[in-house]
Amino acid sequence: MTTEMQEIAITEERPLLTGQAEAKDAELAARILLDQGQEHSIETPHGVLHVTLHGTRTTRRPAILTFHDVGLDNKSCFSPLFKFEEMQEIVKNFTLIHVDAPGQEEGAAPFPGSYQYPSMDAIAEMIPSVLQFFNFRTVIGVGVGVGAYVLSKFAMANPDSVEGLVLVNMDPNARGWMDWAAQKLSSVTSSLTEQIMSHLFSQEELSSNSDLVQSHRERISKASNLVNMELLWKTYNSRRDLNIDRSTSFKCPVMLVVGDQAPYEEAAVECNSQMDPTTTSFLKMADAGGLPQLTQPAKLTEAFKYFIQGMGYMASSCMTRLSRSRTTSLSSSYSMEGSRSRSRTLSQGSQGGQMPPSPSQTMEVSC
Repeated sequence: MTTEMQEIAITEERPLLTGQAEAKDAELAARILLDQGQEHSIETPHGVLHVTLHGTRTTRRPAILTFHDVGLDNKSCFSPLFKFEEMQEIVKNFTLIHVDAPGQEEGAAPFPGSYQYPSMDAIAEMIPSVLQFFNFRTVIGVGVGVGAYVLSKFAMANPDSVEGLVLVNMDPNARGWMDWAAQKLSSVTSSLTEQIMSHLFSQEELSSNSDLVQSHRERISKASNLVNMELLWKTYNSRRDLNIDRSTSFKCPVMLVVGDQAPYEEAAVECNSQMDPTTTSFLKMADAGGLPQLTQPAKLTEAFKYFIQGMGYMASSCMTRLSRSRTTSLSSSYSMEGSRSRSRTLSQGSQGGQMPPSPSQTMEVSC
């Protein structure tokens, strides 16, 4: 009798358990879809762009639009940063739009030998089609290396479409004769993979041959679209000077980011000197190497949050554990002028939820 009652009980509960399992499966599937993103092929005046969207298409706020560096795609360049735990507070409030340069997405088919790769100017002219496709009026751009240059070109040509720029490893200058000669020599003595690796990582990082360096070297050397990477690499090395003018070039706040040992540290410092100091922040990160978004995601996330708060978004955001424990070390080194006021601004902005506008200062993170 007891056994029969137990069997009846199990039979009665089975539909409920099945329903719960189906709900959990649906939730898991939704999370996987959100994590992987929605992939789109978008027609533009200069060809097709592979774009991945994360989150809903709400247009109440600007989307965060990213553009990667050469030798990388949107996943290898940005996934560690935007999947970082402290970054989720930002991610849940904004739609993410990851743009891959033509033929650079993972698994892309190699272009035929007759293909004419678009110039840097043409790639920048492809971005408005992405905004139109998703019906976004404005974006906050996050670019690394090649992506920083492309988004700068886009912002200069479309100032009303960009609310802010985060430019990592920014080099606004065209290749000089010495650079051109060095590149020609490098193309003879080094493989394409090693040329790109020297662009992405510092000599110290390459010498140490860390797991990160090894994994990227292997990924690039075995990429099915290596010929496409070479086309982008050549196009970037043929870029024109941006001719930045501090009074007219950018109409939005800009945060320049570079590692203290990055290959483009000097170029980023020079770029900072050309920018409007009232709207530009310069973040030099200690121990960050050539790809700070991969090696120091915690520090970059914290700086990005302050940047967004300074634009008036996420005003109620609280200080994270990183900031609470390291507020004093975040501003370890500043330019001499106004360093104390800038340090107070960081503290007030994190406690009050919004960082009030203040003159730009050079900030060197060493925490």
